[in-house]
Amino acid sequence: MQLYDVIIVGGGPCGLAAGIEATKAGLTHLILDMGSLTESIRQYPRRMRFFSTAENIEIGGLPFAISDVKAGRDEALQYYRKAAAYYHLNFKLFQEVWQVQKENDLFTVTTKTGERYQARKVIMATGYFTRPRWLNIPGENLPQVSHYYDEPFKYSFTNVVIIGASNSAVEAALELYRHDVNITVVHRGNDFRSTVKYWLVPDVKNRVKEGRIKTVFNSYVTQINEKSVTVNNLQTGEETQLPADFVLVLTGYIPDADLLRRCGIELDPVTQVPVYNKETFETTVPGLYVCGTVMAGIYTEKVFIENGREHAQSIIDHIMGREVHKVAELIQRI
Repeated sequence: MQLYDVIIVGGGPCGLAAGIEATKAGLTHLILDMGSLTESIRQYPRRMRFFSTAENIEIGGLPFAISDVKAGRDEALQYYRKAAAYYHLNFKLFQEVWQVQKENDLFTVTTKTGERYQARKVIMATGYFTRPRWLNIPGENLPQVSHYYDEPFKYSFTNVVIIGASNSAVEAALELYRHDVNITVVHRGNDFRSTVKYWLVPDVKNRVKEGRIKTVFNSYVTQINEKSVTVNNLQTGEETQLPADFVLVLTGYIPDADLLRRCGIELDPVTQVPVYNKETFETTVPGLYVCGTVMAGIYTEKVFIENGREHAQSIIDHIMGREVHKVAELIQRI
């Protein structure tokens, strides 16, 4: 079995940044991912544009040159693929990691199908996009229900209920409305979330005023049926049925806490934030690090590519015994 200096679990932008920093430091590395390269971005809505400007999601010092200020999904997929090729990163894709175990000074990384790899250090950069926040209500597993939104054309001239009121829900609602979809947004709060991108707020609120996007606030879905959803009003207790050919449960995502625990990482029982050194990103298991959005726990809005990409340099600095690069803006807010 080949012994690597570093195994990186996760092939998203932050995992790629870690692989690039390892390459620059002369370390042998292997990147393992349960899906394709940058699987999470591949699952983004097809016409999505990033919140951050292109220069703020660059990795490896490679310019992200586009004609617009902010990149779209396809541009990002191309950029990260070319960055990986430029640095000759070493991958084994479609291999889902099940466990990381340390014995003496070596780590063994085991996949769900039984493959085993060894390394001196391991970096967990698994993100959170593969784990939707389930509502755990009857009917959530019906075929017309999805926790991901890809493109609008499937839904034209149908009734769609969106559960959630954050960025993903608002962007989906606006795009669907513009493709002749009858949209209803259901949310426990009394308005869209305050974290919705500022340029989307007037657009969605004007569509609500026009009656083109319906909202059912202060309410929650108790059951998903074949052609409807059952909604309960938090203030009155009144139960109603909303027509629904499709249901998009866009309530966010969380890191795989079970995987982190199987790797020996200690988590805060309430926030699910890993216990780690704020400068080096090393966990309570010496030689095992967290990198990128996986360290955010339930606060996934706090860590993203723009600040998560910086973790890689600090981690590799620590592995190499160098002065650790200080990440300026981080999770002290968590």
